[in-house]
Amino acid sequence: MEIKFLGSGSGKTSLKRFHSSLYFSTNEYNLIVDAGDGISKAILSQQISFNQINGILISHLHPDHFAGLSGLIVQMKLQARTIALDIFIHKNLAETVRKNLYQSYIFNEKLDFEINYIEFEEAEQIKINKEISFIPKQNSHLDKYKKYDKLNLMSFSCSSFLFVGEGKKIFFTGDIGNDSDLYLFSDYEIDLMITEISHVSLMEIYIAGKKLNAKKIYLTHISDEDEEDINKFLNSLEPIERGNIVTAYDGMAFNI
Repeated sequence: MEIKFLGSGSGKTSLKRFHSSLYFSTNEYNLIVDAGDGISKAILSQQISFNQINGILISHLHPDHFAGLSGLIVQMKLQARTIALDIFIHKNLAETVRKNLYQSYIFNEKLDFEINYIEFEEAEQIKINKEISFIPKQNSHLDKYKKYDKLNLMSFSCSSFLFVGEGKKIFFTGDIGNDSDLYLFSDYEIDLMITEISHVSLMEIYIAGKKLNAKKIYLTHISDEDEEDINKFLNSLEPIERGNIVTAYDGMAFNI
């Protein structure tokens, strides 16, 4: 199984990086994790055909993680896609996603392929195929917005994920609220940790990696301004520790 960073940028638009997005490629199934603004161009920049993509997993509905979904589906239609597309989404967000696509004039009757909505709940293991599965858990990233929902109309579902494949466990934080979210899967043996750095400090990530016994940490969700801070932090570590923390870039790929 290969994991590739389609984007490694933060919510702030950059000319250096696309918004944070992952691509899991197995023998039989290819999954995108998050589809923010610009995702279609990010995919093309990696020489990936839209028709190679079997599923899209959305962590939450911030624009840098979700705003590119409708445009991506339109691109699939323009490439005469016929194979079904799976959209993995928390059950509390599924209707919002359906309405968003409908209001983008994406009508099922006009597509030559089926969209399958696969709704998940917290801590439920979702088996994608025999090679890969994931477990979602609610994090605190959107808690600060709840006070603005005076009419109680909104869902604040925001998930971190534990991916299981090839006998490995990969913890993907997604966007989180604070350092406590780094321990959502502390009851599992973590092999790899892929974490955003916008809402938590590098030291907190480093400490969590130690406590979780993660063999490698990949840093993503990086703004242009973050790069100097990352380099300074890594240079402050002993060489053996520095080698276990990797700064992601668009197109970076590794196999597990």
